[in-house]
Amino acid sequence: MNALGTHLLLELQDCKPELLDNISHIEKIVVEAALKAGATIVGKSFHKFSPLGVTGIVAIAESHVSIHTWPEHGYAAADIFTCGDTFDPMGAAQLMIQGLECKSPTITEVKRGFIPQRITPSLAAVRG
Repeated sequence: MNALGTHLLLELQDCKPELLDNISHIEKIVVEAALKAGATIVGKSFHKFSPLGVTGIVAIAESHVSIHTWPEHGYAAADIFTCGDTFDPMGAAQLMIQGLECKSPTITEVKRGFIPQRITPSLAAVRG
């Protein structure tokens, strides 16, 4: 069985609150993490909540990188989903952890889209 993708769920506790509430900083670290990990960015959207918090997503050809922050709790939830083998999701996660000055990160890795490995018959065998 082969997985189509890798999904990382980041629980980022004890982050620097002022970084979590700064939309330009959040966008910068998410975009940089995606690019430095080898992604191809196809779109992005970020929003600053009032009074606190930021949410954002970077759509990548390989899938997406997203984040939602709670500065009042020093917490962020991030999501990195990728398919293919040209993107390094764990490298992107580490860059986001560093960029938020996170002191207590937890990363859960989930393999998604399990498909059975198929043996493709040769064209000659099919024609019989």
